[in-house]
Amino acid sequence: MNLKLPHNFGGLPQEFSGYKDSKVVVLPILFDKTSSWLKGSDKGPLAIINASKNMELYDIETNSEIYKKGIYTADGIIAKKSKEMVEKAYKKVKSFLNDKKFVVVLGGEHTVSLGTVKAHAEYFKDLSILHLDAHSDMRDSYEGDKLSHACVMARVTESLKFKVKSSKLKTENIVSVGIRSMDSSELKNIKGQKIFYAEEIYKSKKWIKEVVRRLSNNVYVTIDLDVFDSSIMPSTGTPEPGGLTWYHVVDLLRAVSGSKNIVGFDVVELCPSKNKAPDFLAAKLIYKLLSFKFYLN
Repeated sequence: MNLKLPHNFGGLPQEFSGYKDSKVVVLPILFDKTSSWLKGSDKGPLAIINASKNMELYDIETNSEIYKKGIYTADGIIAKKSKEMVEKAYKKVKSFLNDKKFVVVLGGEHTVSLGTVKAHAEYFKDLSILHLDAHSDMRDSYEGDKLSHACVMARVTESLKFKVKSSKLKTENIVSVGIRSMDSSELKNIKGQKIFYAEEIYKSKKWIKEVVRRLSNNVYVTIDLDVFDSSIMPSTGTPEPGGLTWYHVVDLLRAVSGSKNIVGFDVVELCPSKNKAPDFLAAKLIYKLLSFKFYLN
């Protein structure tokens, strides 16, 4: 069962939001079953879409109007269990990729990235993952659940524990940015993983070049909104102080878009509240990255 949405991303007219002619598909996944502190990320996709109706659709920096390439908003995925959700996401994203669409996934807790990453890893060769997050998400399991949002990147780096069709995902080329919180048990899992800690970013002038250098040509971007400092992004399930600013993140995404092929991305972990500024930040970030993708490369 999927959820029909009352609005589309950007509040676009049919001319620019039909499936057939749209270059971009926005896929909302309304799922929040394993969040370990604040609940509500299942309401994130609708909050982002509602906020997006209030955006100016002209991007100053790229002198572009990306919406004119078409942005289709798919029905939202809902599921009772993580396995069901990952399977649904995988199948849906795979179908969009087969139709030559650029896919943007809206979460939901970070677990929604699993099926999406898997579909992209099968479709694109030489894929690396740019992981923007406050947390390393490399636990083997959390609260007895291997499909917890706290284990997402651990599951990305190994064959999934259940079968989706007959294929397996094994992606080891992960570059994590903005990390500032982890459990000591995760240390054994991050050997070889490329991590740019938030405190190091604040002290470095060359960190963006180093991030870009470590990525392969095809890049999938997963953005946990708690990568931002909690002063500008308080609406997350696990807010952390000492995070990145808007321009830290945008400068990085601009650099990656200009030199690599971003093949898809997700934005996850928004827990909406009465403060609508974080909802708008997420919507604007999505539109900005789409503008970079289609007008810088």
